[in-house]
Amino acid sequence: MVDSKNRDHEIDAQDQSIRKGRVGLIVAGSLTTGFVVALVLVIGPFGGAQEHVIMGTALLGWALGWALLAVLSIRWSDQPQRWAVVPAALMALAGASFLVFRPDANAMNLLGWIWPLALIALAVWMTVQARRTLRSITRRLILYPLFVGLVVAGVGGGYETIQEQVDRSTTAMPGHLVDVGGRRLYVQCSGSGSPTVVLVSGLAETSVYWGGWIAPAVAQNTTVCAYDRAGQGWSDPPASPQDGAAVATDLHTLLANAQIPGPYVLVGHSTGGAYARVFAARYPDQVAGMVFLDSQPNEAFTGLPDFPSQYSTLRRASALFPSLARLGVFRLVNQFASDPLPVPTRDEERAAVSTASLNRIQRDEFAELPMTLKEAAALTTLGGQPLIVITAGKGAQAGWLPLQDKMTGLSTNSDHRVLPDTDHPGVVHDKAGAAVASQAILDVVASVRSGGPLPKS
Repeated sequence: MVDSKNRDHEIDAQDQSIRKGRVGLIVAGSLTTGFVVALVLVIGPFGGAQEHVIMGTALLGWALGWALLAVLSIRWSDQPQRWAVVPAALMALAGASFLVFRPDANAMNLLGWIWPLALIALAVWMTVQARRTLRSITRRLILYPLFVGLVVAGVGGGYETIQEQVDRSTTAMPGHLVDVGGRRLYVQCSGSGSPTVVLVSGLAETSVYWGGWIAPAVAQNTTVCAYDRAGQGWSDPPASPQDGAAVATDLHTLLANAQIPGPYVLVGHSTGGAYARVFAARYPDQVAGMVFLDSQPNEAFTGLPDFPSQYSTLRRASALFPSLARLGVFRLVNQFASDPLPVPTRDEERAAVSTASLNRIQRDEFAELPMTLKEAAALTTLGGQPLIVITAGKGAQAGWLPLQDKMTGLSTNSDHRVLPDTDHPGVVHDKAGAAVASQAILDVVASVRSGGPLPKS
């Protein structure tokens, strides 16, 4: 009988030892599961989705990890982590709210004043609870670094929210806002004379970068206007993602309501060139000439061998950018990025491209790119209107140069100018590349005024 009791006691001791030893594996396994599920959701079935979907699914994945920690530690260890129910419930509630209520850009910006403090408070509370209830090396190896990461995210998010507000309140708005039907778009015009040059920014850019080299050079000869598409820079966000037709409609309404007389010389950089072609196809009487600055070709998906795979990757990646921007990641990275734009334009450009609002619009415009290029293909001819195509040769992908040359066929009065030592951003950002771009614009303006042919390069 005594031997039997001793064996039972030894078995119980072994069970307790096993149960005690499991808590470390439970902590590691549960939180790893939460991280992996969140990552798989945002780059897998929900990859490329809008910001509220990315945030919602990521929070639900993390909620699963905390819930597993609470349930498994209670069931399979002698160190129950009941406190983990709190982050599980809060993250599940927040994630479900994002998916159900679908907050727009304004609501997300407002939440930026709330969630950083809430996240920091939660991290501090969880640190206290873990210290009280968990006796395992995983507390120091996993939980503490995770809590520090949450505090850093909260501090970064709070700084980003405050800095964006400071930038808006301390940076003068040189142009003005124009109502386009319940929303306002920003436009800045300088110079005088006609025809008016309208500058159309590339994807993930604002009107700011035109003010470095190109707008001042063109303004010496004629009127030049740069504007922010919906959700960019100073402009109000759109109700939903916009394709090329919606962008063109906005621009047409902006020019009319701002009483900027046409016809216009449209200048489009990168994807801005596609938006300019959509505008020309829909409002041909409003276009006097065009300049494409290393513009996205209509046949990008069929004529550029590497583009489809690049687009698939970038579309999924761009969906993560708004959330990363809200943590201040891009503001930090952009402080160390070289940019040949002159000061203060360079600093204003860095601040503009660091915001979550711009990265949110970048994701939306990138998602709508296939439709935008399809709509841009509706422009089949400009007749004899002057057209200059500027192509950046440095770093150009396979198939880019032939498609650039093909665009000159839109007009019988066209010219193709290749810059072998300039890259894609350089046609606007770099002083030398921008000088060539500015001269191309002035050549088109001169051709419009005289009715004569363009000078050939």
